[in-house]
Formats: sequence, C-alpha cells, structure tokens
Amino acid sequence: MSLGHIVLLSGRSIRLTELRMSSTYGGMLEGYPCKRINDRKVSWVQRQAELAVPHTPVHLVPPSREYPDETAGAFGPVEVLPSVACVGVFDSTALDPAMDGSTLTVAWFQPAAEVPAGEDADLALRSIRWEELAQDYEL
Repeated sequence: MSLGHIVLLSGRSIRLTELRMSSTYGGMLEGYPCKRINDRKVSWVQRQAELAVPHTPVHLVPPSREYPDETAGAFGPVEVLPSVACVGVFDSTALDPAMDGSTLTVAWFQPAAEVPAGEDADLALRSIRWEELAQDYEL
C-alpha cells in the first residue's frame, strides 16, 4: 500500500511508501532561526534520511529559505525554513527491466503537515531526477 502517488516532471510515477514528519523548529528553546541553525537542521534531516533506510540512496531537496526580518541579531539575519521536515521512501518501476523496482529515500521541507500527492506536491519534489538518483532492487 502506498501513502501517495506523485508524477514527476519527467513523467515517471513514484509511490510514497514511508513518511516521517517533524516540526522544523520543534525543541528550539532559545535563539532564533538563522543560517547556522538552519544548516545544522538541514544536515540533521539528511542524516536521518540516511539512517532510515541505510542501503538506499538519499536525495536532499534543497529547502527554500525566507528572510522575514532584515535586521541582524547576534547570529546574523533571521532565516526561516518551511515548518515541516520530511523523510520519505519512494519506489517506482525498475530502471533496468531485469530488476523488480527502484527506490529512493528523499529528505525535504514543506510548509504544512500534508502527505505530498499528485500535482499538489511541491515542484522541487516533483523535479527529482529519478533516473539519476534512484537504485534498482530485486525482491
């Protein structure tokens, strides 16, 4: 059973089979979002993706960054990532017809806690270059 289907810009259909979501700034007790904090957060989400399914390739969709306040504090300007960090495992038909399927673990950020599906999925997510990034598997 899949949690959702996305048609990539390349025309390939992929299925979301596992999804983990967390608040981007959950647990942040002091300070404010800035480049240094966000770079660490992005690295942490990518690492979580690598640990989630250790034997599959991982792709990080670079997150958008907003700068709502032009004044800089002690750590530099305020920089905000989308509010939900996601790690998803996707699968699709095989790249090599002799194999059973292909898979890719993806880390990304999105503005709301919604399962990405169809044409409503973020453009950056739909732009994944599956043929270059995914890995075939045998059952």
